[in-house]
Order: sequence, then C-alpha cells, then structure tokens
Amino acid sequence: MTEDPTRKHPRPDFPDQEQQHPGWTGPMDPPPDHGEESYEGSETLLDRKAIVTGGDSGIGRAVSLAYAREGADVLFTYLPGQEEKEAEETASLIEAAGRTAVAVPCDIRVEDQCRRLVERAVEEFGRIDILVNNAAYQMSQPDGIQAITTEQFDRVVHTNLYGMFWLCKMSLPHIPAGGCIINSTSVQAYKPSPHLLDYAMTKGAIVTFTQGLAQMVAADGIRVNAVAPGPVWTPLIPATMPDTTEFGKQSPLGRPAQPAEMAPAYVFLASPKASFITAEILNATGGTPLP
Repeated sequence: MTEDPTRKHPRPDFPDQEQQHPGWTGPMDPPPDHGEESYEGSETLLDRKAIVTGGDSGIGRAVSLAYAREGADVLFTYLPGQEEKEAEETASLIEAAGRTAVAVPCDIRVEDQCRRLVERAVEEFGRIDILVNNAAYQMSQPDGIQAITTEQFDRVVHTNLYGMFWLCKMSLPHIPAGGCIINSTSVQAYKPSPHLLDYAMTKGAIVTFTQGLAQMVAADGIRVNAVAPGPVWTPLIPATMPDTTEFGKQSPLGRPAQPAEMAPAYVFLASPKASFITAEILNATGGTPLP
C-alpha cells in the first residue's frame, strides 16, 4: 500500500525545544526515525567496509544502520567526550544487524585525528570501500554577519571542509577500484538561508569539491558523489536553531525529513546500481527545486 509522503512522518508545529550543542537524540520531540523499525536490507553492500563520520546520530546513524542491514561493516566517528551514549546506541544497531561496528572518537577538525581514523579503518578492515563524509557543524546567527565570530567561522570551515579534504586524501590510497566517496552537502548550497551564511558557504564548496574530485579519480575506478538533503529532523536542529516549532514547514511536502528517509540515497550511491554515476549531487529536499 502506498503512503502519502506529506503524512508519513510528523509535521510541524513541533514543541519549542533547545539543547546544548551538539545535541542529543533522547529529548527530541518528536523522536527522530533512523529506520530502526522500518529499514529492511537486501545485501546490496554485502561485506563492504565503510567509514561514516558523525555516525552517532541523525543522518549518520541512519546511514550506518542501513549500511549494516545491507551487509556492510561500519566504522563511524563521534565527537570525543560528548556523544558516547549516542555512539553506543549506533554500535548496538549495527551489531544487531550481524555486522562489525567500530566507534571511534574523532574531532575531524584535527588533521592527525583524521590520519589515525583512516589507519584504524585499515587496521580493522584492510581496506575502505565506502567513505561517507557526513559530520558537519552549523550555528544559526539571525543577527547577521556581524554575529559570526572568527571562532565560529573557523569551526564551521574546519569541520565541514578541512575534515572532508583530509579524509578523502588519506583514504584514497586504501579505496580499491569499485569503491566510492559520498559527501553530505545541503539544499543550503543552492538556496542559502541568511542566518546560516557560513554553513551554506561550506556546503556550496562541497558541491564543487565533489564534482572536481570525481573527475580526478574516475580513471582509478572510484566514484565520488554527494547527497543534498533539505531540512532533516536531527539533534543539530534543537542544538543550533533558535526556533524549532516550524522547522521544515517551508518544504513543499510541508515537513522535515526523518534521517531514515536520507539513508536510501547513500545506499544507492554506494551500490553497484550506481556504477555509472559519479560527480553527481542527489537532491533529497522534499520538493524544493534546485539547479
């Protein structure tokens, strides 16, 4: 039986809620859906070895769960000292699917930590078939550019761009032909919200980086693509947005996505079915038209 996408998941208005960054899944109302009860795998990624950054919650947890149920072993990162409980929950979901889970505390703003992360993945798995650069930082500043401090700007750029650059560079020698890289960009890359100026800037850069790197490594049999989500109900929202009550209402479907609705895009791009797809941006925006 088909489902009405406008009614499949909760619609705003939501309760007003606020959390300290980086946010936590537990108190969110409504609770995010990562596919715990709904995602069914079909061995699409059997015995693949994946890295997913920011896999403790939100889109990263949904992707980690989907990959495991598709047959992949998953090494995922979480922010050290802040997200241990979230990481334990993600690891449990991966292991319940019968796959290996490796939870690694890693601040991807630090080059040496990125290097150690890749070394750990190679030590655990022997190779890297899929690299998902998903971890990101944003902080809403409704008062404009004057409110964006150099400290915030540095954090946004180092998390969203430096970490991705380092992990791609360090992982590529360990990605065999047939492997892939999937980056998380955003609808913000094309339709920037003024209160997310610095975040939107980095997401635009991710589009360009993805398309350029894809051409650079195509002859090696490695594909590079990105997913551009619209509004998604993750802990980052109550932790960084001043008002959550109408979050996602602006999308043509009238609601935000749940993380579980993003995971199939990452599965498809990692799968053999996408073998001729590289340098592409898969838009999952709830109907917001993009270029």
